[in-house]
Amino acid sequence: MNIKKIAVVFGTRPDTIKMAPIILELQKYPEQFEVLTIATAQHRQMLDQVLDVFEIKSSYDLDIMAPKQTLSSLTAKIITGLDEIFTIEKPDMVMVQGDTTTTCIGSLAAFYHQIPVGHIEAGLRTNDKANPFPEEINRRITGCITDLHFAPTATAKKSLLLENVNPSTIFVTGNTVVDALEYTVRENYKFSVPILDSIVNKKRKIVLVTMHRRENWGLPMEGANKAIRRLAIKYPDLEFLFPVHLNPIVREVVYPILQDLPNVSLIEPLDYLDFVNIMAKSFLIFTDSGGVQEEGPHFGIPILVLRSVTERPDAVNYGTVKLVGLDEENIFNTAVKLIDNKAEYNKMANAINPYGDGLSAIRTIKIIKNYFGFSNEVVEEFVPHK
Repeated sequence: MNIKKIAVVFGTRPDTIKMAPIILELQKYPEQFEVLTIATAQHRQMLDQVLDVFEIKSSYDLDIMAPKQTLSSLTAKIITGLDEIFTIEKPDMVMVQGDTTTTCIGSLAAFYHQIPVGHIEAGLRTNDKANPFPEEINRRITGCITDLHFAPTATAKKSLLLENVNPSTIFVTGNTVVDALEYTVRENYKFSVPILDSIVNKKRKIVLVTMHRRENWGLPMEGANKAIRRLAIKYPDLEFLFPVHLNPIVREVVYPILQDLPNVSLIEPLDYLDFVNIMAKSFLIFTDSGGVQEEGPHFGIPILVLRSVTERPDAVNYGTVKLVGLDEENIFNTAVKLIDNKAEYNKMANAINPYGDGLSAIRTIKIIKNYFGFSNEVVEEFVPHK
């Protein structure tokens, strides 16, 4: 049997988390696949944390992260580095994930070498090239190049079909982020940050907050934080936990508004294991993160999304997520309704998780096996269910 070399390219914490189950599943079949793991290290420290969690080593590490890096400098470094690797290694397929600069340029570099591309989490769209920026365009470019589209949901598949993508190349697999959660979340987890154990031991309801998106910087972020402040004052028995992004633009908004409240803990960003395990214990989540929109429903936690649009509408449609934007009054009033009305809360908490069942990586590798002629198995698409 001719072993196929699969290059898996990743560069940030989110895409590494979602690629980890793919890598681990590929590694189960050494008689069919040689797995080449390539870290661009677009984000250095956060990526390394995830590799350690999943015990994955990089075959190549471009180590491109630099202070004040721009999208243009990232693009140049990634395509140059991958060009050299692909010239040496000549992989049979390149796997990319999501919507990062690494994803977009990884697929482009593969195209230049005429290497087939598999795109994990394909088909997410807002159809607004400024939201999210630059991710929406990264996804669209990647989609034009991709040979195997691994769509996490039927909605994502529909978006690809509307772009005239060949239906035979689209597969609804579910999202590998759920596979990753089943690997990392533990009932009796011991946190590495003492304040997290302290908060959990208070036995109070935890409200988790994350904000970082560049399109929310400035006044929009200010409105959201004012709403959080009002909620913290109105509900002194709730424990608000906000791991604050390191970007000074974020911090100069968050700290003046929230730092003086006794039930609000502003802490440093958390590593992946601490974050997903405290998320699993939360009562309510406010976020502008894409990944958290997918992770929260796995735990039955209502999520209020601090964005005007989302490329992940499935959880909104199923009812486990509400898109509340950045308006202070809307955020506050929506949260009050959830906190005060148990029926409204339970309606969201018990909604169907549309993102996965923990078998996404298995489906994906079966499809890749079929592509290379190693098998001819019928792979059932992921369908959300309770």
